[in-house]
Amino acid sequence: MDMKLQEILEKAVRDEDVSDIFLVAGLPVTVKRSGRQVRVGDKMLMPGDIEALVEQIYAEGRRTKARLESGVDDDFSLSVSRRVDENGTFPGGRFRVNVFRQRGSLAAVIRVIRFELPDPEKLSISEEVLSLADEKGSRSGRNGGLVLVTGGAGTGKSTTLACMIDRVNSVRDCHIITMEDPIEYIHRHKKAIVTQREISIDTPGYLEALRSALRESPDVILLGEMRDYDTISAALIAAETGVLVFSTLHTNSAADTINRIVDVFPDKEQARTQLAQVLKAVVCQQLVPSTMDDGDGNKVRIPVYEIMKATDAVQNMIRENKVNQLNSAMQSGANEGMCTMDGNLIRLCQEGKITKSTALKYRTHYGYEYMEKRLG
Repeated sequence: MDMKLQEILEKAVRDEDVSDIFLVAGLPVTVKRSGRQVRVGDKMLMPGDIEALVEQIYAEGRRTKARLESGVDDDFSLSVSRRVDENGTFPGGRFRVNVFRQRGSLAAVIRVIRFELPDPEKLSISEEVLSLADEKGSRSGRNGGLVLVTGGAGTGKSTTLACMIDRVNSVRDCHIITMEDPIEYIHRHKKAIVTQREISIDTPGYLEALRSALRESPDVILLGEMRDYDTISAALIAAETGVLVFSTLHTNSAADTINRIVDVFPDKEQARTQLAQVLKAVVCQQLVPSTMDDGDGNKVRIPVYEIMKATDAVQNMIRENKVNQLNSAMQSGANEGMCTMDGNLIRLCQEGKITKSTALKYRTHYGYEYMEKRLG
């Protein structure tokens, strides 16, 4: 094996556009760079090469292979320390690793987690989204609530939430608790105290961490994912007590998000009432190719948002199960910072930031012909 694990990890960290590393037999080392797969070199990895790299992964992570050897896919994080060598300063990095078997051999996908926090301006994260972090959460004031950032895998939900948490950390004297699987960005203490708990390392699971957090004087909670009835219910209860709760769901629209939450509860009417009371906002996002070039022939991807705020009208629609009217509420709520995904795509196309074909491809509500007509 010509390339060692540490070399692979360091090259990925030094290239700020790399998000994932794929180690799969029958292919060279492959990275995802700006959303596109890029082969690194032309040496094919054989099953023996993968096994050697996996051994290095477990050694670097100081972890046994007991879970993998029991036939279960293994998911964990590891860190590489900062150092200075003949190649200059290596800033160090954190990685989320998933090791699994395919076609009878081992494989691994490694997510690159940056130590430095993302720059929202550089990533085109809008002020309308960031300003949702300005909501107050205080157990004594009972004015918290629930802010959700949703979208498919790899759409930048964690990055958007990291920017929002950093905004709170920079301006508010409060206690922020994050529960993540794994921790993706390290938040330093600024004006706030930030405690970060990693699932399966610092706490057994999301539910246990969330229940414990309510005894730790939180003002703001970041819950990595609302996965099931127990975590969704606990998150709503936390928001009711005056904590500002940020979390994610794998839904593609504000309406889908409301339905997804309500559907896990046996008492749908009570769930709608509770959700309408605590919800502050839902942000759905996609990453789409822009008209900007990164200098290497690849299109820079930018986020596109659907933003729904819990105005009185929206709360009534949720309570009365009129979710089908939420799109109209967002369309008429532009002055309050709301927008639909398709409306945002149209705006970006008119501003020349994305192409017409991109807007048509990533539309979520409008039919093709209607969207094409709106785009002109």
